Amino acid sequence: MLDVRRLRVLKEVAEQGSFSAAAESLAYTQSAVSQQIAALERESGTTLVDRGPRGIRLTDAGRALVQHAEDILCRLGAAEAELEAIAGLRGGRVRLSAFPTAGATIVPLAVKTFMARHPGVEMQLFEREPEDGVAMLKSGELDIALSIGYEGAGTVHNPTDGVEEIDLLEDPTYLAMPADHRYARKARTRLSDFSEESWIHSACKGTCGAVALRALHNAGFEPTIVFETDDYNVAQGLVAAGMGVTLLPEMALRNLREDIVVRPLGTQVTHRRIMACLLQGAYRSPATDAMLGILHEAVGEHTMARAELAA
Repeated sequence: MLDVRRLRVLKEVAEQGSFSAAAESLAYTQSAVSQQIAALERESGTTLVDRGPRGIRLTDAGRALVQHAEDILCRLGAAEAELEAIAGLRGGRVRLSAFPTAGATIVPLAVKTFMARHPGVEMQLFEREPEDGVAMLKSGELDIALSIGYEGAGTVHNPTDGVEEIDLLEDPTYLAMPADHRYARKARTRLSDFSEESWIHSACKGTCGAVALRALHNAGFEPTIVFETDDYNVAQGLVAAGMGVTLLPEMALRNLREDIVVRPLGTQVTHRRIMACLLQGAYRSPATDAMLGILHEAVGEHTMARAELAA
């Protein structure tokens, strides 16, 4: 294996025309330059420089190696510059997936801030359900996948070794009812008061649907489910049409319809945990670390807006 530093010395000798001039240019001693060339000749197994009374002259092998050295050193310089840019967040990329309610709330805030601070970093954003996002993460297609979990009930994505979960925020659940509902004027709501209502329920057969159904069971009744959907806009439309009542996460209330009302449920329903998933133990680029920090900032902005809405 040829030593890159020695290739640099050979290139300088070729350009300067002598060991002494090359030594002066490189801030080496003439003896050090001579030793580097001798070592390079041993590595290459051939004579690279003819040393004569009238000076030095490159052999055919020396000239061929200098040509390659120029290309090699140029590529190395470009690689070093790119690595420096990535380390300084002037280059590189970050790939993020988000499920719809996160994509409509905290993610736009985070992406806007990230692009303003790091315009040289390529930003790739994908809308994916948590299970699909984590699958992409594990296959190396993503750097960060936003997902959902529930305290004591596990995660929406398949729990697997090798996925690191970083909590971002808790997303409380609300009860949505038509604006003309008999309980619409009550500030606080008990799930048990809605035992005789028709329900629009999550179509999810996994953790999300199970947590919502368990809350209704804990309230003492088996709900009459008239429609299943995972589209919160569809759910709001059905509630507004008087088809029934439903449970909505707080992150789905940014586009709340005027013809429905929502009431907090406190601890009657387990809150969603919004988390950032990464590959455990994998290399984290500076861009990935920067995006994680900005996601936390976006959560702070979202939480402040939520407090103002509640007030």
